[in-house]
Amino acid sequence: MKGNFQLIIIIVFVAAAIFGVLVFSGAIPIGDEEREGSLGTVVLWGTIKSSVMAPLLTDFNEANPAFTVKYVEKSEDSFDQDLLEAIASGVGPDIFFLPDNLALHYARRIFIIPYQSFPVASFKNTFVGAGEVFLTSRGILAFPIIVDPLMMYYNRSILDAKGIVYPPTFWDEMSSLVPAITEKNDSNKIIKSAVALGHFSNVAHAKDILATLFMQTGNPIVAEKDGAFNSALGGSGSQQNLASILKFYTDFANPTENVYSWNRSLPESADAFSGEDLAFYFGFASELTALVNRNPNQNFFIAPIPQIRGSNFKLTGARVTGLAISSFSKNFNTAFTAASLMATGDFADKLRVVGGMVPARRDLLANVPADSYSPAFYNSALFARSWLDPDSRGTDDIFRNMIDSVLSNSAGTGQAVSDADSKLNLLLLQP
Repeated sequence: MKGNFQLIIIIVFVAAAIFGVLVFSGAIPIGDEEREGSLGTVVLWGTIKSSVMAPLLTDFNEANPAFTVKYVEKSEDSFDQDLLEAIASGVGPDIFFLPDNLALHYARRIFIIPYQSFPVASFKNTFVGAGEVFLTSRGILAFPIIVDPLMMYYNRSILDAKGIVYPPTFWDEMSSLVPAITEKNDSNKIIKSAVALGHFSNVAHAKDILATLFMQTGNPIVAEKDGAFNSALGGSGSQQNLASILKFYTDFANPTENVYSWNRSLPESADAFSGEDLAFYFGFASELTALVNRNPNQNFFIAPIPQIRGSNFKLTGARVTGLAISSFSKNFNTAFTAASLMATGDFADKLRVVGGMVPARRDLLANVPADSYSPAFYNSALFARSWLDPDSRGTDDIFRNMIDSVLSNSAGTGQAVSDADSKLNLLLLQP
């Protein structure tokens, strides 16, 4: 009851703040001018299926007759390019679903919501910590709406056959399990692996996994100071910790180490897991349906990502999607109203229901669906975190080179982290 009262107060406060801004700006006229559709049409872009969005927007538009939100579905592969070209030609959307790995890329093209309109305290009380990837010193880049936490999928049949009762909770437990699960032939060739770690090329989400390990040490990867974004990989106390984390990761691909369980000759990790030749697979919550469809007879389940023993906090990586407002919108004030109402109202709740997604709002995470997987997904979303990736392809190369340089013995772990720090800083300087 207390939590519901607090949520009501937050929503009322936010709505009042938004209403005040819009009245002051003239977007909401005082008098009889506000009639059905009087505030115009807001165009929303995203990669969510139109079939999912259509009924939600019908309900949303009926509940908010003063304006209309029209949705345009875009391909995930071409979304970034389509959006850039549309904005440049002046025909871009008013609002769009913004993935966290494009947030920094679009920082100059979106309206940064000032904290006078949506205070930091209200933001943190409304959204989970992963949504804070959209917070900057200047304001809010987007309203968080979806969190996709990194999970540990595990093959129950493999663990049962090895007499392992529970999946590992800590990384040192994972290290202890690897020799017992990994199977090799007489030529020392791996025929069944415990875990796909150590490499980049055939480990799905290798960057996300290593970034999660880095963040579990307390390193944010990218940090902001005085409005400038810099790499946090080279901090005075962080490089030694990150070097040890990098060694931990690459040891799984080192044949001389006890935890050796993966190499380049093995198939892509998702394929190995679905083929039941891999006991543990690190993937996102959104991959559940695809993994089930790959092998409907596979006996697998999910658990949170292992943690560093002795740490005073829990953390898993995540991908976060928010609702951003284009600074080039021709109907800006109405776009602001629509985005804020969609993030804080019933729309977000309905989206998580029909889309099978994990919501970014704290109050919605309190209502866990009664299926087998949602409890773990919702729980992990509470301690999920992300980081401002300046260029996903560029950082893919940085993380790949960091890993490969250690495996090829061309650099030690400390030097590899230092090189990654320098390259990430150069990437962050690019416009």
